[in-house]
Amino acid sequence: MSAISILASGMVTAVGLDAPSTCAAIRGAIDNFRETRFLDKGGEWLLGANVPLEQPWRGRNKLVQMAARAIGEVFQQQPALDSETIPLLLGVAEAERPGRLPGLDGSLLADIEVALGRRFHPASAIIARGRVSGAVGLLNARKLIEAGHAHVLIAGVDSFLSAAPLAAYEKRQRLLCSLNSNGFIPGEAAAATLVGRSLASETLQLTCVGLGFGIEKATIEAEDIPLRADGLTQAVRAALQEAGCGLQDMDYRLTDLSGEQYYFKEASLTLSRNLRVRKEFFPLWHPADCIGECGAAIGPVMLNVALAASRKGYDEGPNVFCHLGNDAGERAVVLLSYQAVRAA
Repeated sequence: MSAISILASGMVTAVGLDAPSTCAAIRGAIDNFRETRFLDKGGEWLLGANVPLEQPWRGRNKLVQMAARAIGEVFQQQPALDSETIPLLLGVAEAERPGRLPGLDGSLLADIEVALGRRFHPASAIIARGRVSGAVGLLNARKLIEAGHAHVLIAGVDSFLSAAPLAAYEKRQRLLCSLNSNGFIPGEAAAATLVGRSLASETLQLTCVGLGFGIEKATIEAEDIPLRADGLTQAVRAALQEAGCGLQDMDYRLTDLSGEQYYFKEASLTLSRNLRVRKEFFPLWHPADCIGECGAAIGPVMLNVALAASRKGYDEGPNVFCHLGNDAGERAVVLLSYQAVRAA
């Protein structure tokens, strides 16, 4: 399977309307959490990470506008690209997401094309896998590049800031609010990442060196099954085997953790089961601390954060261990390395 490199990025988040400003805010641990127009059951305003656009778009229209801006930023960085030759793999909320917009998948790609004034390759597709959509997009991008495509665009757009999902997650005691300290702050975002075949060069490139997937049966709402992190462990081992290295070779962790104790416990269990060599430091980065829970957008956000950190030299080292998981139990691990690519 061809190795692929991350080439360009675009983002629209609560802390920045482009990738450089978003990455700078995340690096500085700056958030933009504000009171929303929604009350929790304790009568207090819910906090949220809202994307401040110039018009008060809501629902599907806002998703389209955010996605179009993030994707448009990539083409501003790479003006010579012909979008009609590039498949767009767009991550969105999983079908079983509480409060999901009805008919979300239907014409979303076409609506984004209209907003951008561009058309994408017919191999473009929606990936409705929530937080793991970005990793699935990387897997599919590899196949497309192996089939002859020079570039693939992996994107994600999502929002929790509407009445239906907020009510559903508050009922399930998943939101951080006045009556619950074990929850996430809802957010919204869009992010896009351009990937292409890794070409032999002395220039450093952020390359995907390992991918792994697993299924966790002890999901966040499965009360009768003890959590052992089997799914994430399965994904870790598959990714490490592909990369031909050990977890101790990774320099820092970049994750989708957004505040819920379940996912932090899973991450800790995974580390204890797979780290065979003692590491004095293994830093943990979680961008949701700044941009809130943004669902399907978090995968490309993580790739873009790693790209900025690598290129600007404020990373913890060249090797990045990324892991993601959705509420349905799907788990994914992406191993990245900022390195020169040698000829095969």
